[in-house]
Amino acid sequence: MSQLPWYLRIPLGALAITLWIGVFALPPWWLGLPLLLALALGSAVLASRRHEWALWCRRALKWGLPGWLFALQRALGGDLLAWGAALLGALVGFSLVALLESLLDHRVRRTPRTAPQPEWSEWSELAMAPVGPVAHIVELEPARWQDAKGRLDDPLGDSVDYRPANDESGSYRFGDGRTLERLSARCAFSPQGRWFVASTPQGRGDLLWDRHVDKVHRLRGWQLYGWDGEQPWLARGLDGAPARLHEVLGDKPSD
Repeated sequence: MSQLPWYLRIPLGALAITLWIGVFALPPWWLGLPLLLALALGSAVLASRRHEWALWCRRALKWGLPGWLFALQRALGGDLLAWGAALLGALVGFSLVALLESLLDHRVRRTPRTAPQPEWSEWSELAMAPVGPVAHIVELEPARWQDAKGRLDDPLGDSVDYRPANDESGSYRFGDGRTLERLSARCAFSPQGRWFVASTPQGRGDLLWDRHVDKVHRLRGWQLYGWDGEQPWLARGLDGAPARLHEVLGDKPSD
């Protein structure tokens, strides 16, 4: 199979660029100058309205400038001085083109895009929608303190034995074998029995035992204030502001 002629193997893009350069290089320079100025004006005017058209104007300006400079040096005589003037014109011209593109791109990025306005039905839905999360009103249930005297009734159906060690402290032994030591006889259960609370000797704070996860918290200086469901709230002294347990511990809230 014979090869295609060389002029048929040229890419269409390169052929189009060559023809466009020739449009400015063959006629006199004063004929191509108004067209270059029109392309620059079109790039500026169409930048925010017709972005695709503005890009085509920029490309035409870039490839038309070399052809116009060739026509200019031909008009100056075509000698070494004319080529020097053409190269200087190329440096200035392409710098101005780059500056124009930078300014236009910056203006396009700064142009605010107006968000679509909701219709009347959407406005009504927005007006009737609740704002923010549903409020939860905290009503603390006071702790029901007990004075341990031997055996206590466990809300989970078992029993608890309190064994004093001396005049101020003792130990609690639960039906599952769990033992809590160095505690006073003052104790309480949460409403559903998840938590067990006992005071430390001399009122130094309370011990809280989460029986669901078997985790003990000895809180020095903090005392049980009340219950929000099964969650304990604590305070420093009788006049202190109550706080959740996770706030006292500095942890994330747990279920």
